[in-house]
Amino acid sequence: MNGIGILGTVIVGIVAGWIAERILNRHHGIFTNLIVGLIGAFLGGWLAGLAGIQFAGMVGSLIVSTVGAVLLLAVLGIFRRK
Repeated sequence: MNGIGILGTVIVGIVAGWIAERILNRHHGIFTNLIVGLIGAFLGGWLAGLAGIQFAGMVGSLIVSTVGAVLLLAVLGIFRRK
């Protein structure tokens, strides 16, 4: 995440995980939201880099992290159903 620091990363991770769980109608705790949000941040950042999308700051990081977290939960949901 570009330029938001450790505390900002944790906050963005928790919020992105929470938004992703609400979008996909899941129910997790704050720690799971943090983990999902942080992994989603790496996934979203990697995908944004592949697509040539530039992002910076808290809002850009939150958007990219949320997209990554939603994708992560969706993929995990597909594997859990089988």
